[in-house]
Amino acid sequence: MAAIDSFDFKGKKAIIRVDFNVPLNDKFEVTDDTRIVGALPTIKKILNDGGAAVLMSHLGRPKEGPEEKFSLKHVISKLQGYLPGVTVKFVDDCIGDKVLKAKADLQMGEVLVLENLRFYKAEDKDKEAMPGFAKQLAEGIDVYVNDAFGTAHRAHASTAIIAQFVKEKMAGYLLDLEIKFLGDTVANPERPFVAIVGGAKVSGKLEVLKSLTSKCDTILIGGGMAYTFYKALGYKIGNSLVEEDLVDTAKQILNDAKSKGVNFMLPVDNLAADKFDNGADIVEVGTEIPDGRMALDIGSKTLAAYSAEIAKAKTVVWNGPMGCFEMSNFSKGTFGVCKAVADSSAISIIGGGDSVAAVNQSGLADKMSHISTGGGASLEFLEGKELPGIKAVRE
Repeated sequence: MAAIDSFDFKGKKAIIRVDFNVPLNDKFEVTDDTRIVGALPTIKKILNDGGAAVLMSHLGRPKEGPEEKFSLKHVISKLQGYLPGVTVKFVDDCIGDKVLKAKADLQMGEVLVLENLRFYKAEDKDKEAMPGFAKQLAEGIDVYVNDAFGTAHRAHASTAIIAQFVKEKMAGYLLDLEIKFLGDTVANPERPFVAIVGGAKVSGKLEVLKSLTSKCDTILIGGGMAYTFYKALGYKIGNSLVEEDLVDTAKQILNDAKSKGVNFMLPVDNLAADKFDNGADIVEVGTEIPDGRMALDIGSKTLAAYSAEIAKAKTVVWNGPMGCFEMSNFSKGTFGVCKAVADSSAISIIGGGDSVAAVNQSGLADKMSHISTGGGASLEFLEGKELPGIKAVRE
């Protein structure tokens, strides 16, 4: 794969697939600019070399063409604030004559932001129209840079197909960082290698569990998925979340882990509530959940045992919370694990989604080695799949 560091963008117009899918309030103001900040190193590299940057992204899930609330014009002021002295332009389309002219008029050292890609179904839904759409995105462009890991698992026009129409292609700094941590570090981890896997359902993490069972020394299970494993072991689970159709699969995962010598740890105690509510009556129980109660967080003994394993680790991957951390009475497990990871000396990789939300809420984000920008993409990468957006810039 071409390295962005060694490429000279002088005199080049580069189109960057960024991930500016940022949250907006009712005044269309950006409320979390993490993704914009994440794209800055790649943008600045191109500008500092003497090149020009054309940025393309999606925002939200528009259903039928252009919608005011999903326009990328709303990110311009925030982006401009991070690029003082740089001319940041916006064009209210992403293909067509108007866009071609905007690209042609773009001077070196300037930035042009295109309108939301998903205003066209040819970006992500209309597969027959994708190549033509991608070709139009590439018109007037010298270099394609993919820096949007969050969409790298999608074979969309702007993430994979466009690379066919641009001679020079490469990963941006953000995508390259994801490949380094989620790919290289996990493929060749310093040991002990501990994976923490939580979340509501086994089904959402099935393939990643199978993959990690072949790579890890220890796997720590939390969240609602734990009780499908409980059912597989014959424990009483009360009203806890369970996927009945995956009980046999859970047994197989347990057997595979045992045969491979993986220390597969389940909660030894739980916070069991009489209802799904922060004000519920809560009791701490062992591995038998009483009738009429549901387990909504790991207990204190489990947290201590998991923290001890994390403390011994040299590499930690974490994907999924330990309980319903959105409710304060069931957040101790998740935030306790977060503190244990932050306090450890391990290379720590936080794999997207709710885990990232928990780390950010804990105030310990700066203690982690890498926080992934992709939810589904990070899961698929951990499963060992080749992501279309990465494959496109490798070929």
